[in-house]
Amino acid sequence: MNSSEFREFGENVAEARLRDELADSIARIAGGDGVHETGLPGVAGIRLSAPSGPLPAVYHPSLCIVVQGRKQATFAGRTYVYDPLHYLLVSTSLPISGRILHATPEQPYLCLRIDLDPSVVDDTLARLGADAPARADDDTQRLMLVRTSLPLLEAAVRLMRLRDEPATAPLLAPLILREIHVRLLTGEMGARLRAVCAIDGAARRVGNALALLRERYAETLPIAALAEAAHMSPSALYAHFRDVTGMSPLQFQKRLRLQEARRLMLGEGLDAAEAGHRVGYESASHFSREYRRLFGAPPRREVATAHVVD
Repeated sequence: MNSSEFREFGENVAEARLRDELADSIARIAGGDGVHETGLPGVAGIRLSAPSGPLPAVYHPSLCIVVQGRKQATFAGRTYVYDPLHYLLVSTSLPISGRILHATPEQPYLCLRIDLDPSVVDDTLARLGADAPARADDDTQRLMLVRTSLPLLEAAVRLMRLRDEPATAPLLAPLILREIHVRLLTGEMGARLRAVCAIDGAARRVGNALALLRERYAETLPIAALAEAAHMSPSALYAHFRDVTGMSPLQFQKRLRLQEARRLMLGEGLDAAEAGHRVGYESASHFSREYRRLFGAPPRREVATAHVVD
């Protein structure tokens, strides 16, 4: 074994140990299937114990590090499979179809999700300045699959260890989260991510409209209000919105509403009528039709199934 092979072997062993530690950390906070808050800002652990069919959802800007199992994400006709060797990077809010490919009760799918903070991204881009590589050739790719690196895993493990340090976590967590942002922006897909996140770019301006929709999804938002948030004309926003998300603003808002309604019913126990009303539907029958069209089953059936499983 030559020196480069020995170094690669050592890195693989180190990565395996770090993944095991992350898996233990996620398993500790995840008493059952679902998304679980870690107590750290913008950081969640995800656990699922069985494969699933395709499930449409809106993914928000985030880093998804899988430490056990395998998942597939499909967007704009392209499929991305992420696993312990590859993380998924979501650069802006996107309508994605997700599917768990490998998970069992004994070895569930475990994932650490870290939200991307726009203010940290902006500050990092400003600090990179002239040292930043040129814009990527393909800056239209909003979803990225990247080989998981040892430094990124080390930072993620140090971040999760802070759960056992309540006195210092508020001070140290922002520093480690900033380190993770820097590694993403300077890593393998850094040039492409910087192109998408550029403050003066169309994708970033559309991101401002997406943020407004995410905040006020239950309201009736005119295209003029979204265009104002994006600093674009309504016609320009409509065109760029479709380029980024593959949907119109109204279609995207509908997806947000239905996803939140599903969470309210399955996660908080609301009935279908109340969930639909809370996310902005005035008609229960309209809500039921839209829900069934997206998820393949009427909301009352999903609630009943969840109660049977419980």
